[in-house]
Amino acid sequence: STSLPEYFVVPSSLADQDLKLYSYSFIGRRMPLWSWNHPNGSALVRMANIKDVLQQRRIDQRICNAITRSHPLRSDVYKSDLDKCLPNIQEIQAAHNKLKQLCVNDPFDDTEEKWLSSLENTRWLEYIR
Repeated sequence: STSLPEYFVVPSSLADQDLKLYSYSFIGRRMPLWSWNHPNGSALVRMANIKDVLQQRRIDQRICNAITRSHPLRSDVYKSDLDKCLPNIQEIQAAHNKLKQLCVNDPFDDTEEKWLSSLENTRWLEYIR
């Protein structure tokens, strides 16, 4: 993949030929990346969607098992589909525009409670949290 770094961490239990084979299954050939490691042993792994729905479970399970075996604490993988729980770019841009309008166009003459309510309605703070 042209969008991946030249070097990245790969679980040692995954063979090179498996990685090459699996890479064709991911959108944009974006193999899972071990992006961050916390001192308590937690790891953040970023992964693109798998194109072939029939192969998805097998490939996903193989990679997750390899990550678990490579994890210092042998912790199970917790998966979260960020496409379902994060806003898309259009929602973020709309929230930012509402925030700008609130800060630039609306005077702070209103009560603090009303202004804070208007701030909350932009959803900007929710998105950047």
